[in-house]
Amino acid sequence: MSGDERTSAPAPTFVGMPAFPEAARKAVGDTTLRANLRHATRTIRDKRARAVAELDDWAALREAGKRIKDETLRHLDTHLLRLEEAVTAAGGTVHWAQDAAEANRIVTDLVRATGEREVVKVKSMATQEIGLNEHLEAEGIAAYETDLAELIVQLGEDRPSHILVPAIHRNRGEIRDIFRERMGSWGRPAPEGLSDAPAELAEAARLHLREKFLRARVGISGANFMVAETGTLVVVESEGNGRMCLTLPETLISVVGIEKVVPTWRDLEVFLQTLPRSSTAERMNPYTSTWTGTTDGDGPDAFHLVLLDNGRTTALADEVGRQALRCIRCSACLNVCPVYERAGGHAYGSVYPGPIGAILTPQLRGTASGVDASLPYASSLCGACYEVCPVAIDIPEVLVHLRGKVADQSGHRLEKAAVKASAWVLDHPGVLAAGERLASRTRALHPRRAPGPGARQWSESRDLPEMPAEPFRDWWRKNRT
Repeated sequence: MSGDERTSAPAPTFVGMPAFPEAARKAVGDTTLRANLRHATRTIRDKRARAVAELDDWAALREAGKRIKDETLRHLDTHLLRLEEAVTAAGGTVHWAQDAAEANRIVTDLVRATGEREVVKVKSMATQEIGLNEHLEAEGIAAYETDLAELIVQLGEDRPSHILVPAIHRNRGEIRDIFRERMGSWGRPAPEGLSDAPAELAEAARLHLREKFLRARVGISGANFMVAETGTLVVVESEGNGRMCLTLPETLISVVGIEKVVPTWRDLEVFLQTLPRSSTAERMNPYTSTWTGTTDGDGPDAFHLVLLDNGRTTALADEVGRQALRCIRCSACLNVCPVYERAGGHAYGSVYPGPIGAILTPQLRGTASGVDASLPYASSLCGACYEVCPVAIDIPEVLVHLRGKVADQSGHRLEKAAVKASAWVLDHPGVLAAGERLASRTRALHPRRAPGPGARQWSESRDLPEMPAEPFRDWWRKNRT
């Protein structure tokens, strides 16, 4: 690793995370975390609301984005083959990865073929999803994040907690301490006397990263969009680090989920209006980088596109759940979610936190683990996420749909039996009336908390409603007949 040699242990992963209720309970008790999240999410969503209000045709753009995504997903195979043909014709090489293991193996082999032992990276959800950094480190290859927030997360041996602002759970004082303590072991150390002033923190990161940009021969990126008609990839970002990674290295490797394809440049135009306003509350993204294959004398000499499935075709087969694949990763749903604001992103046990993560992760990974089975319940179903989504993903609908799937799994027999019994009682008015009268007459004996281990977590933060003195139907008979 030459001058940047380090001996720290690999960054922790999401493997083995507890189920959402347990993780959220711990997070809610962290007053610093809650203050950081409250300030950041409210600031972002207020700015977004003002930016969106400037457009009279926002609703039309939202509907257009939804239709483009749905139509693309219906013919995804056709568009992907067209994309592969265009990328290949432009001098690039396309690789297909069925899962994380295959994608990691492809990228590792491509880096090894260059003879390099370090890479610079553009912020990428797909590479986080497959654990690429950890895999490369295990293979003796150092992967350096260059996005400011991702740099903070990496230096702090932390995990991202937000799609757009991965270090949203950190305040300026914490970031200053991370830079002071950790930068030196990863490269250029932080300046002496570094304060928590944003300008000083940004300058320290710029100086630290500049050495890596100028030395790196391999860059790794994701992409916000892929245009099938020309084979063009698009990255939007706010700092300029992405453009450095995309243009300076001799070899560029892009790992992109198959759902990121759009058919034409005209389709892309819709998303370049909705994404910046819905994510960073900007009218236009500061840096929009596009590249098509390779060009002699300009940019990387070799370009490789790794198209990642990793559960996406499984999600595509679900007629209700597939709408999660419309997501353009704007993070607007996180910033309005009352659950995310209080629990933070780490509680979701996935690189995709918040409402979109609660529906995307269980479809990509399945619901066999405790954390994945709990995610569809990590919501109040208030609907705020659907209202702000720029591609109209009905997240509450998918959450309820996934809850039904979880309930159908073995281990939920008691819940299914209770629902079945309730349905029978509701179908027999006489039995229901007798049960109501019995419940009212014995109300003095009712517990204040729901009994049984299954209901304990629910009742820890709320009392059971007090039973009225008489059933509603008896009251109605006395007063309205």
